[in-house]
Amino acid sequence: MSESPVHARYQGIPYQVTFSAETQRWLADEPAALGGADSGPPPFQLLLSSLGACTCITLAMYSKRKGWPLEGIDVELNYTELNPGQTRIGRAIQLHGELDAEQRQRLLEIANACPVHKLLSGEIGIDSRLEG
Repeated sequence: MSESPVHARYQGIPYQVTFSAETQRWLADEPAALGGADSGPPPFQLLLSSLGACTCITLAMYSKRKGWPLEGIDVELNYTELNPGQTRIGRAIQLHGELDAEQRQRLLEIANACPVHKLLSGEIGIDSRLEG
């Protein structure tokens, strides 16, 4: 799956980075304690929010297709660096609605198969180059 490219831009405001992709705009920043303006989430929170968004969207789509009574989803995410290069992401999923135990278990399996979960669980290579 290939998505539209994301463009990140730093324009001299300490630690604030603006992003754009097609018609959307958003930003990242660092907390004031680190010299930023705290005007947006820091990079690791953006990463976790991608997993949280994908989890919610995937579960909502699946439940809708199945006709299941899923009324809402809360996902809490955190990360812990265990060793350099080794990180654990914790994801606590709360499902709202009159779901039976079998449906709830199936939704956990589906959450573990969401595209961002698969991406973060697999081997990731990053190709960097300087332009201009």
